[in-house]
Amino acid sequence: MKRTLIYLVITLCCSSVFAASVEQADSVVTARKPNLLQRVVGYAVGNEIDTSTVNALRPKLMALGGPYYSTDAKLGMVLAGMLSFRMKGSDPRSQASNLMLFSGISTAGFWQVGISGAVLFPRDKRRINADLLFNYSPIHFWGIGYAMADNDSNEGHLHQQELRCEADYVLRVAPHLYVGPALALNRVRCSHIDRPELLNGQDRLLRNYGVGFSLHYDTRDQITNATSGFYLSLRQLFRPSWLGNHYAFSTTSFSASARQSLWEGGVVAGEVRGVFNFGNPSWAMLAQLGGNDNMRGYYNGRYRDKHLMTAQVEVRQHVWKRSGLAAWVGVGTAFHDAISFGNLLPNYGIGYRFHLRKTLVLRLDYGFGKVHQNGFVMSVNEAF
Repeated sequence: MKRTLIYLVITLCCSSVFAASVEQADSVVTARKPNLLQRVVGYAVGNEIDTSTVNALRPKLMALGGPYYSTDAKLGMVLAGMLSFRMKGSDPRSQASNLMLFSGISTAGFWQVGISGAVLFPRDKRRINADLLFNYSPIHFWGIGYAMADNDSNEGHLHQQELRCEADYVLRVAPHLYVGPALALNRVRCSHIDRPELLNGQDRLLRNYGVGFSLHYDTRDQITNATSGFYLSLRQLFRPSWLGNHYAFSTTSFSASARQSLWEGGVVAGEVRGVFNFGNPSWAMLAQLGGNDNMRGYYNGRYRDKHLMTAQVEVRQHVWKRSGLAAWVGVGTAFHDAISFGNLLPNYGIGYRFHLRKTLVLRLDYGFGKVHQNGFVMSVNEAF
């Protein structure tokens, strides 16, 4: 779920056991196998990064899973798998395609299944980026706009069911530059809301169909867990009424990020991102601040409006073996005009990193925002 989560320590232990089981499946079987505790400890204090798969052509699957707890979702279980592979005809030294399959359920009623990732064709001439998610979420809802979200007394509760399918197919037209068509399908149904007036009279069942294009400029050393390089993503989607959209609008979104090594084991990274909706977006399709990747610590969707801009700078430092630390500062705003753009929200936090292998890291962050707005986030790979 793209919201703040507090995972129990056992999540990391389960992840380590699963990862060790998959990656060591082809190793030589010794006469005396280590017990469960020895395997967990041995993996946790092993090499910082497993580089044995860098030149491999054979697909690699890493399973992750375990229980978690959060104030909103309560006790739950998450299961996920990271599949890395190279298509036939690819250079074994090239970047691998990565697909994340995930599912989760909690005692508070949250559940989700989905898949996301990037498929790279031979010689990286083409790419497919996809994000498919189906979930049910009992969420907090404050209404639309900064003034509504900033007033704690406006808090209501909303149950929503969401189907999201977004994909682009881009071709390399110049070194590091990719351009191609983009598609988006969103279906959101509000099954319950205790304060209907917060929807401003909008529909509870929403369907949106979008077409457009994507542009990517990518010099990163690797797509997941990059340590150097620049990445620019620009997407333009049109959702006109003739496509069947009751709420017709267009969305321009971009993100630009860069990272650079500072010293041995140290990396500084920065990112700017924006979402701009023009026309008549519904309450569910507004730009939403917060989540796993930007403005960490804010409740995802508390601040929602037509437009969004955020910026963050993060320092990442390898500490010992597979472990690392991170700290960041950021600022963001959800707004609808030039006046409301000035409602800036602060953000900062610290985090722990556990490297499962060169291209995969478990990330545990604690983010701080305005007074009483903070929380844990645990996710896979860096925020940007």
